[in-house]
Amino acid sequence: MNKKKNSKENFFSRKQFQLLIVCVTMGFIIGYSYNQAKDNRDAGSTNPKLLEQEDSYREELIAQQERNKELSEEANALQEKIRKYEKSFVASKKDYTKLVEEAEDLRLLLGDLNSEGKGIRITLQDGDYDPKSANPNDYIVHESHIFKLLNELKISGAQAIAINGQRVLANSYIRCNGPVITIDGKQHPAPFVIEAVGDSATFKASLNLKGGVVDQLLNDNIVVSFEEEQKLTMPKAKVES
Repeated sequence: MNKKKNSKENFFSRKQFQLLIVCVTMGFIIGYSYNQAKDNRDAGSTNPKLLEQEDSYREELIAQQERNKELSEEANALQEKIRKYEKSFVASKKDYTKLVEEAEDLRLLLGDLNSEGKGIRITLQDGDYDPKSANPNDYIVHESHIFKLLNELKISGAQAIAINGQRVLANSYIRCNGPVITIDGKQHPAPFVIEAVGDSATFKASLNLKGGVVDQLLNDNIVVSFEEEQKLTMPKAKVES
């Protein structure tokens, strides 16, 4: 009985001794590691070269951060410039398109381009009269009648105008010589067929206004007739060389 008790006490004693050895060893290792790390830190903190290198790295980092900030600001400024250029380009493109359209309209009026499209055909004829009892000049078409009609058609947006097949230009010379009219040196007898390329509905509405051109022509004993055309073709004006 005593032997068993002694062996049991010896067993616990050995276990406790082994545990003590392990604890002491671990404590020594931890303490040594701590002291070594402390020594390294102390050595690093007192090493001028390391401190100088750390300061240099720190300054480079700060400088790089500042440079990155500057580059970011420059990039934002460039992006804003690009947006402004894009807006300016769009506006310039619209202006350019508008200028091209205006130039084409002018070339049409000058007769430099062929003109084709919907439009209206207006015929002006001398009124019937008795030469024995009436003045013929009160019943024939004069250049003033032609001018009134041409001006109204231009105001209503006519792209091109022709009289008896001859293109009428912005600087055309029109003159009445009795029963005929002369356009840029070429004579045309009545009736006078005036064609205009454009919106026929607009033409008719403008010409038929109360007290407008048609009323004035009728009051002057001129016979007026209208025809809407789905397709009118007018070649460009021929320039005499």
